[in-house]
Amino acid sequence: MHHNLISYQPPNTMNLTSSSSHQNLTGNFVSHRLLLLHDIQILELLLALSVFITIHSLRQKKRYGLPVWPVLGMLPSLVSGINGNMYEWLTHVICRQNGTFLFRGPWFSSLNCVVTADPLNLEHLLKSKFSNFPKGPFFRDTVRDLLGDGIFSADDETWLRQRKTASLEFHSAKFRQLTTDSLLELVHSRLLPVLENSVRKSVSIDLQDILLRLTFDNVCMIAFGADPGCLRLGLPEIPFAKAFEDATEATVLRFVSPTCVWKTLRFLDLGNERKLKRSIKGVDEFAEEVIRTRKKELSLQSDHHDMNTQRSDLLTVFMQLKDEKGEAFSDKFLRDICVNFILAGRDTSSVALSWFFWLLDKNPTAEDKILEEICRIVGERSGEEELIFKTRNDELVFKAEEIKKMNYLQAALSEALRLYPSVPVDHKEVVEDDIFPDGTVVKKGTKVIYAIYAMGRMEAIWGKDCKEFKPERWLRDGRFISESAYKFTAFNGGPRLCLGKDFAYYQMKFAAASIIYRYHVKVVEDHPVLPKLALTMYMKHGLKVNLYRRDQSELLKYLNASKVFE
Repeated sequence: MHHNLISYQPPNTMNLTSSSSHQNLTGNFVSHRLLLLHDIQILELLLALSVFITIHSLRQKKRYGLPVWPVLGMLPSLVSGINGNMYEWLTHVICRQNGTFLFRGPWFSSLNCVVTADPLNLEHLLKSKFSNFPKGPFFRDTVRDLLGDGIFSADDETWLRQRKTASLEFHSAKFRQLTTDSLLELVHSRLLPVLENSVRKSVSIDLQDILLRLTFDNVCMIAFGADPGCLRLGLPEIPFAKAFEDATEATVLRFVSPTCVWKTLRFLDLGNERKLKRSIKGVDEFAEEVIRTRKKELSLQSDHHDMNTQRSDLLTVFMQLKDEKGEAFSDKFLRDICVNFILAGRDTSSVALSWFFWLLDKNPTAEDKILEEICRIVGERSGEEELIFKTRNDELVFKAEEIKKMNYLQAALSEALRLYPSVPVDHKEVVEDDIFPDGTVVKKGTKVIYAIYAMGRMEAIWGKDCKEFKPERWLRDGRFISESAYKFTAFNGGPRLCLGKDFAYYQMKFAAASIIYRYHVKVVEDHPVLPKLALTMYMKHGLKVNLYRRDQSELLKYLNASKVFE
């Protein structure tokens, strides 16, 4: 026993501890390897998935013209386009896709649409199958808060009734006289004094702002019979004009947002929708006041049987009409009519003139030809040549028949509209399944965007010089020749062809000739000129210019030059 006690040896605890530690280390090592292997597998899976998505997107790009990302669709490309020059980006995609492509928005949005700039497709949707391509519920829903049921957004009978009434009025002698008289008054009593004031003070001006004020005053007098006074000396800020501009800007942002997003913001009264709501309130307050005042005037005229002072503005005309039930139109409907005509009448001319003067600055030869034409036509006044060219040129008032003779000026304005259309894109919606002439299948409910800006820059339509400013493309033997409305869609086409097209040309020609005859317009050096994302193609930073008065010797030089080429 003692021997056993002496011979007893305790276990080797160090070896046991060492063995246990070894087993733990081995287990941890294995666990780490398994975790690392698991992470590598996840990375490999993510890598494979990203490669798959990229390859899939590139394949979709080959097919549709843009990468199509899972869930997001083509939204990343659209955002990239919006951050740059949206219209140039769209033109690039359309040209690459031979005139038509399918835009796919996020799966949760309503942004899917067919985009086209093919003249045959445009003739199909604007004329041949007009009834199958209305503005549609999506467009009406998006712009309803601002435009209501006015002609710009209405369809079917609502649109047709306004169209017929406005067409009769636009072609009446009394209305034509109203438009020419108001324009002459505004140009000579407001526009030219404002321009001359900048010359005397040797300061630059924002010509786009000046032209917007001119056309805004003019169209308000035609539509409402009310003068907002935007173009008075000092260029006052008019609450209605500011509210109207803010409302149009806020409305266009709805078109690039999922419907559920902007409707949620509207419900919560947040962000862009709050701005829109406040702006529309300003527009409505002005319209309501004008309508109230006009009703009182008409009531007094009726009581006194005074028909000699009857107005011929659009508001008065519609006030005296009845709807299909034989009842007077509601104040809301009257408001919608006038707001729509202001939108159409203000921007088409002023935006086009802004781009026109910018293009003239870059193409002085065209300016010389316009001035030669003006001087030649003015010089044809019987017995007045010496008087005209030896007195102050600010006293000259162009006659309507002289404006009509200015073919080169109309060609130059049309060329500006081709390159920079006032409405760069427009919208339709498909009622029943259809097929475009180029083979594109459009299903019921599909939204169709026709890209007017892109159409003016396609070689297939206008030739290799399509990006050049070339007024001569509109002339044949010195006379202006119109192009097809489905090739040159600045004034729309088919049954929705712009009612005010002739007046718009007259207004642009009268204003442009009155300015060019008196001043050389020079864009301020390094002034950035980019289009703004809006319902119409404003210049994002305006058009800063300096004006230099022409003297009589310069005008006589152009008169003599014009006679050489007769």
